[in-house]
Amino acid sequence: MIPYGRQDISQADIDAVVEVLQSDFLTQGPKVPEFERIVADYCGAARAVAVNSATSALHLACLALELGPGDRLWTSPVTFVASANCALYCGASVDFVDIDPRTYNLCPVALAEKLRVAEAQGALPKVVVAVHLCGQPCDMKAIDRLAKQYGFRVIEDASHAIGGKYADEPIGNGRYSDITVFSFHPVKIVTSAEGGMALTNDNALADQMALLRSHGITRDPALMTREPDGPWYYQQVALGFNYRMTELQAALGISQMSRLDDFVSRRHGLASRYDLLLESLPVTAPWQHPDSYSGLHLYVIRVAGTSHQQVFDSLREKGVGVNLHYIPVHTQPYYQSMGFDAADFPEAMAYYAEAISLPMYPGLTEQDQDFVVSSLSEALEKT
Repeated sequence: MIPYGRQDISQADIDAVVEVLQSDFLTQGPKVPEFERIVADYCGAARAVAVNSATSALHLACLALELGPGDRLWTSPVTFVASANCALYCGASVDFVDIDPRTYNLCPVALAEKLRVAEAQGALPKVVVAVHLCGQPCDMKAIDRLAKQYGFRVIEDASHAIGGKYADEPIGNGRYSDITVFSFHPVKIVTSAEGGMALTNDNALADQMALLRSHGITRDPALMTREPDGPWYYQQVALGFNYRMTELQAALGISQMSRLDDFVSRRHGLASRYDLLLESLPVTAPWQHPDSYSGLHLYVIRVAGTSHQQVFDSLREKGVGVNLHYIPVHTQPYYQSMGFDAADFPEAMAYYAEAISLPMYPGLTEQDQDFVVSSLSEALEKT
């Protein structure tokens, strides 16, 4: 089976993890802050907070922005459920904004219209999560203008996008958002096995996320409500969580970061080759916005008509591990129980009816790629 994505682990990665195993620290040592600084410096952000998953990072980002009961979070329906669930963890409500039919990201035109209606109804969101689907950044300038006009905060869910750029600047620099979240899951662009990170230029937000990732416990006398009893003393000053990243994960992440640009460049080479190979086939290849340099976590084609599932099944039968990213969140039973209807976001549903993620990862060979495309061609001929 050719998977849709997979990690690329080198001997240097293995050696980095073994070195930590032989050290004095397996958790809460020097590697986590080193990883945070490397990612922050790469992206041009002031601060980074490493955690055990991007889901945890989204949750902490929402808490740091004081999202809570009575508040609203809006995001794209075409995303992994974590982009919406993070609001529910905080007791807030969720709504969605339909996608742009070319980028598949949250549509700024639809967002502007929804905000206009929400303002009249007194129902504006407190937070908008802009998801950079497949690694292509959203139209962050437009979202930022709307954020300033309507007073909401912005989280970039850049789980697919580390190593990419928007308007010639690294994704994660925080120019158009309050917090940016990355994922280091094994199929992502770089991996720490499991892990995530939240980047921000606001020290208060970073401090709050760092506090909450470790049970809300501090040893800083400046944050305590009374004088320490002794050098052993710590104090819980907030209700936090165990969202810490281990030294093992950080060491792997540090090693992987040394190859980030090569990984993304390889993905672009594969994408360009796919573009050429697919020109004669009746599929829609991904469109890349000229203002963006995608991380290209995913390469999603669209197959129109009733042949979609037949093509998907045929590729799987041939050993091509295609996938579908994602089932629109508002169609999930849990969200439908809140009153959402599948027809609420037609562009998201049109995408879902046609999308197929082809294999995309640095270790994909040209021979593998040729087999993927020939298998796709055969599948299309049968429909």
